[in-house]
Amino acid sequence: MPRPEQVGPDARRAALLDDLTQALEGRVAVVSGRALEDLDRILEGRVTSLAAVHGLVRRGAHGVDRAKPHPDLDHARDVLRDLARSEKGLLLEDKGLSLAFHYRNVPSAADAVIEAVERLAQSSDLVLQLGDMVAELRTPGQDKGKSVAAFLREPPFSGATPVFVGDDLTDEDGFAAAARLGGYGVLVGPERPTQATYRLDDCDAVFGWLGAGLDALGRSAA
Repeated sequence: MPRPEQVGPDARRAALLDDLTQALEGRVAVVSGRALEDLDRILEGRVTSLAAVHGLVRRGAHGVDRAKPHPDLDHARDVLRDLARSEKGLLLEDKGLSLAFHYRNVPSAADAVIEAVERLAQSSDLVLQLGDMVAELRTPGQDKGKSVAAFLREPPFSGATPVFVGDDLTDEDGFAAAARLGGYGVLVGPERPTQATYRLDDCDAVFGWLGAGLDALGRSAA
């Protein structure tokens, strides 16, 4: 979507999540760069196990673990706000623990955005996270891969085989962790260098693959 807030609930996705959660006895987690409250809005509270802001906020079996915002975010926020005002279409998304600078609507500004964010990263202790048409500065600490490992240490995931599905550059940590822990990653989208083992073309292909998996689980249960 052109703007992050335009992503919302989806009936097809909701039904699939409900069926997966039941078939896998709760072993469904969403690991995302979005804020926790935003994920609950999009997923309509259907998924209990969530890792938000690339793992800096994680809701698991023992409640919510939330990192503290790094103080260097204050200066970075001021700089990026000024940059966003200078070019119509640039969007600064403030997640509290990170700052995501979206240039999807102004692809010609990519070099300037990345240069500015890299300069801020080099002059601070913030972590630079490049994604799909977004450059993000975040509090150091957890990432998506560490979140996968944390979920697998607690119920209902203990002893399970991790399967991590994602389309963004930030999902590479999740792919690597899944493989290291005995599972695999599934890249969604065009071919690229990746640590995922398998690939699906698009979201429709993901829905079809998960649906086929549900059918197989139903047959094995019968």
